[in-house]
Amino acid sequence: MQEEAARSAIDMFISAFNASNDGYVAALLSQAVTSDVVFWGPLGRSEGIAAVERFLLDIRHHPAGTGTMARCSAVDMPDEWARYQWTFTTPDGGPRLAGTDVVHLRRNLIDQVIVFAGDIEPSAS
Repeated sequence: MQEEAARSAIDMFISAFNASNDGYVAALLSQAVTSDVVFWGPLGRSEGIAAVERFLLDIRHHPAGTGTMARCSAVDMPDEWARYQWTFTTPDGGPRLAGTDVVHLRRNLIDQVIVFAGDIEPSAS
């Protein structure tokens, strides 16, 4: 049951990236994350739905065009933490990015997001 709630919150979070209109982003986020969500993204740490919304809107306004975010793995959830893999693709074969997010859930909503974007380079042996 807990994994289903996590999958639902994660998929709602991803749907905010893919909203048909910028005006829907905040409403979708409010169904996925807590009001005090902590977001650890590529540009550092931020807090609150408004900060996450700004990040999503920046991604949605990518210079190559509005892209598509997709969850491309199952949700792996040990206790209140979950992780999943995602891809982001811009239109017409534009830039593509992949990564893994780790999220913490509180009352079936995401209260922390840690974004790992890109591949990890093999270690030099």
